[in-house]
Amino acid sequence: MFNVDLNCDLGESFGNYVLGSDEKILDYVTSINVACGFHAGDPIVMDETVKMAIKKGVSIGAHPGYPDLLGFGRRNMDISLKEAKAYMIYQIGALKAFVEANGGKLQHVKPHGAMYNKAAKDYNLAKALAEAVYEVDKDIIFMGISNLESVKAAKDIGLKVANEVFADRAYNKDGTLVSRKKEGAVIHDTRKCVSRVLNMVKNKRVKTINGEEIDIYADSICVHGDNEKALEFTKNLKKSLLNEGINVKSLMEIK
Repeated sequence: MFNVDLNCDLGESFGNYVLGSDEKILDYVTSINVACGFHAGDPIVMDETVKMAIKKGVSIGAHPGYPDLLGFGRRNMDISLKEAKAYMIYQIGALKAFVEANGGKLQHVKPHGAMYNKAAKDYNLAKALAEAVYEVDKDIIFMGISNLESVKAAKDIGLKVANEVFADRAYNKDGTLVSRKKEGAVIHDTRKCVSRVLNMVKNKRVKTINGEEIDIYADSICVHGDNEKALEFTKNLKKSLLNEGINVKSLMEIK
């Protein structure tokens, strides 16, 4: 029996700028990662996103990143471990307050963008991020790229972890994601994405950008909400998973 969470990055609108089809996507996912104001989102968007998720019974995670609105948190920043930990606590605390004010409970934390990718390779950074989560609430699940340093560090700290895989992103042979600057980094073919996900969940394997197959473990599947086909893709992906006899559940039900 296979169980997997289906998550999406939401709450990425900011002020007058609207991004994504958040309300519609909530009908098909089991968990969401809500931007916390540093790379995207703002207090109003955070509150509205949390309210919609709770109303639809979707579990909520914080999606903290670098303080980089212009770069959408996808540019690396040279910060200290002390800063990284403080940024995490600040953002998690903000979203946790909105969740609890609306009668919910924060399920998980998933670092965003460049911070997320760097932590997958940098154990010390990953440890600082995991410590931040543990100190806010040791029962929160830490989500990181499958089998890499962020997951290892979170386990070492004593957190529950969720191995995340990506439906619409290409992989390098070391299990990291291909840089968005490279051609083929983002996969737009829905059928190809679905086929890859089924292979990751059922066979624990994924084909890299160079055609090699590597081991991977999927607790949660990510769909990027800023992808123009996110709604269509999420709908088709969930249908395909269920048709294959794979249970789609939130992390709280799996972990």
